[in-house]
Amino acid sequence: MTHPRKRPRQRRQPLDPARRAAFDVLRAVSEKDAYANLALPAILRDRGISGRDAAFATELAYGTCRTKGLLDAVISRAADRPPDRIDAVLLDLLRLGAYQLLRTRVEHHAAVSTTVEQAGIEFDSARAGFVNGVLRTIASRDEQSWVEELAPDASTDPVGHTAFVHAHPRWIAQAFADALGADAGELDALLASDDARPAVHLAARPGVLTAADLATQVGGTVGRYSPYAVYLAGGDPGRLQALREGTALVQDEGSQLVARALTLAELDGEDGGRWLDLCSGPGGKTALLAALAGEGRVTAVEPAPVRADLVEQNTRGLPVEVLRVDGRDPGVETGFDRVLVDAPCTGLGALRRRPEARWRRQPSDVPPLAKLQRELLASAIRLTRPGGVVLYATCSPHLAETVGVVADALRRHPVTALDARPLFFPAGEPVDNLGAGPYVQLWPHRHGTDAMFAAALKVG
Repeated sequence: MTHPRKRPRQRRQPLDPARRAAFDVLRAVSEKDAYANLALPAILRDRGISGRDAAFATELAYGTCRTKGLLDAVISRAADRPPDRIDAVLLDLLRLGAYQLLRTRVEHHAAVSTTVEQAGIEFDSARAGFVNGVLRTIASRDEQSWVEELAPDASTDPVGHTAFVHAHPRWIAQAFADALGADAGELDALLASDDARPAVHLAARPGVLTAADLATQVGGTVGRYSPYAVYLAGGDPGRLQALREGTALVQDEGSQLVARALTLAELDGEDGGRWLDLCSGPGGKTALLAALAGEGRVTAVEPAPVRADLVEQNTRGLPVEVLRVDGRDPGVETGFDRVLVDAPCTGLGALRRRPEARWRRQPSDVPPLAKLQRELLASAIRLTRPGGVVLYATCSPHLAETVGVVADALRRHPVTALDARPLFFPAGEPVDNLGAGPYVQLWPHRHGTDAMFAAALKVG
């Protein structure tokens, strides 16, 4: 569909505010490579959309982004043409309509009519008719029926079948299955959890606000594992007073556990209070480390200017020095007691919080990131004193980014792997199902967190 747009011949009713917001997010993601989780809150605030409309817009925007691959397969079959032969704006409209038909309780006539009306506004009656025909074809069957027709055969390609059902690229599903290892039978549960919209996790700043007090303030629930965690059912966390005042942050509970684990690791000799966060942006873990540092001080390294600004913002009032340098050669004095390497990664473990990311990432992204991770970990080891501890973490379970990187460090550098599992046992309920050790792998379907990996290494 590459014809030039024409002015509509008749006045049509534009999309309601919620659908319009969701559609504009889809366009920003498609046209500008925007992040849906950043674009949507800004649109909702700018347009004063709240309550049920905001919740509906959120479901449509994030849900459509998450299920893009499945939706495109259905649209392609219903339209009898591949997605790349459909105008990009029209394709986003079709995705928005198809998502409502297949994965929401929206009445079919409402999903079809609102989308067709907008197609008439954006294009012309001919294109509106095309949208009408495609969506009515999609509406003639439910999601399960489409899956049975379009998904790979479960008997010959179980991973591909499960990936299609839960709207994941096959290569990502395979990476998850590889990381699960002997527990690969949990892949269906993992992908189902990864395909669901997660709760917002908050972190109360230690020494300033307790999790119980924060939960009372925001109407949330105290977290299961981290002593600082609060679960927020919905709403825009940016509107919360605690976040505006800097007494709390948005931070996945798994990330909180990773930062706390570094502070619990046993050192050889006294802790001199020199801590380093080698990949600190945007500063959530840095803030938690600094709040737990006592008389110590955290050096935060972040080369990206925007992310370095966020580190400064998120650690305001805390004992943190932000250095805008490359962590591979930061030019700082060696001898740190504790070093966190929360390395840049594919982010496969946080896909549920970044709806469009699963369709942007490619297998070719992994090797250069793994190389960077090895270099950053090597730098961290050089900067740590003998008897000090490095905690290496990623928000990806991909084996090339986790055990592969750590195995390389164990071969090349004077480090010993510690059993990281005891470091994840907070004062309350212990974190179970962490695996055989010595490393820790968190999972959304087991722990309700992002799929964080952590390894603790003692230097010398």
